[in-house]
Amino acid sequence: MISLVVHGGAWDIPDELVDAHKAGVHQALKIGWSVLTKGGTAVDAVEKAIMVLEDNETFDAGTGSFINMAGEVELDASIMNGRTFRAGAIAAVQNVKNPITLARKIMEESEHILLVGMGATRFAREHGVKTCSQDDLITNRELERWREIQSRKSFSTKDAFRRKKVPIDTVGAVAMDYQGNIASGTSTGGTPNKYPGRVGDSPLIGCGTYSDNEIGGVSTTGWGEAMIKVVMAKTVIDLMDRNGGDPEKAAQDGLKVLIRKAEGYGGVIALNNEGKIGIAHNTPRMARAWMTSEMRTPLVAI
Repeated sequence: MISLVVHGGAWDIPDELVDAHKAGVHQALKIGWSVLTKGGTAVDAVEKAIMVLEDNETFDAGTGSFINMAGEVELDASIMNGRTFRAGAIAAVQNVKNPITLARKIMEESEHILLVGMGATRFAREHGVKTCSQDDLITNRELERWREIQSRKSFSTKDAFRRKKVPIDTVGAVAMDYQGNIASGTSTGGTPNKYPGRVGDSPLIGCGTYSDNEIGGVSTTGWGEAMIKVVMAKTVIDLMDRNGGDPEKAAQDGLKVLIRKAEGYGGVIALNNEGKIGIAHNTPRMARAWMTSEMRTPLVAI
């Protein structure tokens, strides 16, 4: 069985943004699914699906990402191959349009897993990954949001982590291909007005992304600091391993751990080694879409 599940963030998505979120995750699923049905690998499907979301200004990844306290966009991303256990990740990168592509390049063409800042950008240029200017990543919507935040003297970066109404449009995908191989990936611009250099869970293997062919794959979204504290993605994988391979229960139980131990919030997409999908979130809404070869039509939900 081939399977693909994508997410576009877990938070209190306003009614006026619901259609854009649904359309975005649906399009990402469509592109990733086309890769899988044509015999492409799980890694290919994850990269292509996430690239669609990075290019969509609706989401906090790639173009349209949140602007940090210094008025800059810093991007994080990671990808993992569950067959080889190889992984690639980037953090606090400023000039890359599609961070997930750079993360994959690091996974496949270096001995490293995580590169940050200027070093990651240098690697991109040396390995043919397209770079861009800050202006290419900043949208008018986010510039207005940043200016409004700057005008509120009482605003603290902690506000971005504690309230479920604050946008957290991190994107991610998990896939299984015809060979039974599993891959997962996550990409984000972080949180509004974050401190320069702040890194959340998305680029950290085991926190925001994890894949193991023998068990399954996971991608997370939400309050990154809390996700890191409980090593969220690997926690869900371990729960799935212990519960007989039930991805839905593992995702739900993972969120219980997140709440109990770190008072955290967010969402999880999971896939087991049979291609079955599990999704859970403890926020008002979560943008997601999924498809398996056992389904006639894809499902899209908020």
